[in-house]
Amino acid sequence: MFNKRLPMTLLSVLVLLAMALAACACPEEETPAPTAVPPTAVPTEEPTEVPPELGSEENPIIWVFVPSGEMERVTAGAQSVVDLLHEETGLFFEVRVATEYAGAIEAMCADPAEAHMSSLATFAYVMSADRGCAEAAMLSVRFGSPTYNGQIIVHADSGLTELSDLAGKTFCRPDPLSTSGWVIPSIMLKGAGVDPDTGLAEVVDAGSHDAVAAAVYDGTCDAGATYVDARTRIEEDYPDVMEQTVVIAIEPDIPNDGVQFQTAVSQELRDQIVAGLLAIAATEEGMEALDTAYQWEELIEAGDSFYDAFRQILQAAGISAEDLMGD
Repeated sequence: MFNKRLPMTLLSVLVLLAMALAACACPEEETPAPTAVPPTAVPTEEPTEVPPELGSEENPIIWVFVPSGEMERVTAGAQSVVDLLHEETGLFFEVRVATEYAGAIEAMCADPAEAHMSSLATFAYVMSADRGCAEAAMLSVRFGSPTYNGQIIVHADSGLTELSDLAGKTFCRPDPLSTSGWVIPSIMLKGAGVDPDTGLAEVVDAGSHDAVAAAVYDGTCDAGATYVDARTRIEEDYPDVMEQTVVIAIEPDIPNDGVQFQTAVSQELRDQIVAGLLAIAATEEGMEALDTAYQWEELIEAGDSFYDAFRQILQAAGISAEDLMGD
């Protein structure tokens, strides 16, 4: 018997199949295109600013001097020297006069350096050289010699005639690091039986050799040490200073002061400056400026080895830079 329900059943199956096919015919989901990632920007370094060339107007060569005499006179003389040196070389300079020896040393040895040239006294130079921040280039000549002597003076009516008499007395020095004003005198005092640290009533820092001579003249100090002969520098104010003060001891030979360069200064620049100084020292105007500043009669080329004999004196006496810096 023919089943009449079959077509209906088949129709239902076909409808369900069509619906299933319709459900699977949905459009495919589009995969979004990858977003382009911009390349990582490489940071560009800002160009390092090149400092102006040393010796230019914007970056002058700093020349530091120590206070060996009256500050005003040293400053005026030194300024005249660099003005002439500028005319000779075309380089620009700046003068600085330190108020104490240690200040001049630190200017050369600072990091970065605060001075490019110096005119340090002997012991101050040796200290700077041993620290690796100064190199000698020239020595000054006074009275025809590249070495000098110090002297210990007292008032003429003091009754003091030899170094051993200075025990318990007041002693004037220009500066704790002055070679002729304290380093050598302290060695000599020890040799005479007077301990420079404990055997004197007082040690006075007068500030300059001129000031030491004046202090002994007016009785501020019983004795004092200067280079030979600093007393002539104050004769205008004290016309009878040579009669009212007397020398009781002369110190051994000491290398003169001169011109030193900070170790970072190029050899080319050093050579240019040395040649310029030799040129102006050969002129009347230049000699007058050098004399005003430091009583320099002449400048000669001389290196570090010139100071070796002085180093041996210090070594034999057991003098160290640390001991004197602690004064």
